[in-house]
Amino acid sequence: MPSIFPPENSGVCPGTLYVVATPIGNMQDITLRALAVLRQVDLIAAEDTRHTARLLSFHGIDTRLTSFHEHNEQRRAAGLIEQLRQGLSIALVSDAGTPSVSDPGYRLVRQAAETGIRVAPIPGASAAVAALSASGLPTDAFVFVGFLSRKKNRRLQQIEALQADSRTLIFYESPQRLLLLIDELIRTIGDRHAVLARELTKIHEEMIRSNLSSMAKTLSARPMVKGECTLLVSGCPAEKVDMEAVREEIHGLLEAGKSLSETVRILASQTGLSKKQIYAEALKVQTSSDPS
Repeated sequence: MPSIFPPENSGVCPGTLYVVATPIGNMQDITLRALAVLRQVDLIAAEDTRHTARLLSFHGIDTRLTSFHEHNEQRRAAGLIEQLRQGLSIALVSDAGTPSVSDPGYRLVRQAAETGIRVAPIPGASAAVAALSASGLPTDAFVFVGFLSRKKNRRLQQIEALQADSRTLIFYESPQRLLLLIDELIRTIGDRHAVLARELTKIHEEMIRSNLSSMAKTLSARPMVKGECTLLVSGCPAEKVDMEAVREEIHGLLEAGKSLSETVRILASQTGLSKKQIYAEALKVQTSSDPS
């Protein structure tokens, strides 16, 4: 049977940078082509050489490794480009998933492309796509946000910019900052339906499906949150919220003795609007109801 690949793809080519996707957890989640490339290239540029060495050992590969991570990327890129120009074939890998997607590598890829060096993607695992495929949220259009800024004001600006986006939102976050992110999402874009994909493809794989407030309660009840976390949040509802009806609900809740904070919390959960929006409307209702 003839090969489904043309002859030029049957092996690695000199002077080519291969962007190779590696497993996000289970070491068997790697393509046959990726394994062939990792065996045949002259050098593997790895985010963490110790981590990649374990993957290579598992698959019986002894290709030479060199360190290439976010702290030395700018300095090491020039040397790798020069080796590529001299005809060496190099594979770029990250600790997990697809390099340069919220991982080091895009600067090297950009420089290689600008220099005229061939860059070949070797596709495979990606936590964002794996989580999306099993989330049950709409997949026809989505926004990969990745990691938000660690600076609070900048991070809130990034979230606010997504408030009216109808596409599924995909975030990466560390387990230590996950609850903070969920709280900021609720206050900024509303208490939406979400899915947390944790430790995908690993022994303790978990998918939590609920609205954001329920998810926060579930996670808060645990001693700690562990593992790699991908958070998917439903986009802004296509239908428009009847703001006049919302104002009537606010008025009714306040008249019934609910506090302003309780009213905001209840209606944010019911409507999907952000607490900030509900609070602004509640202030208007209070002002218009004040006899003075």
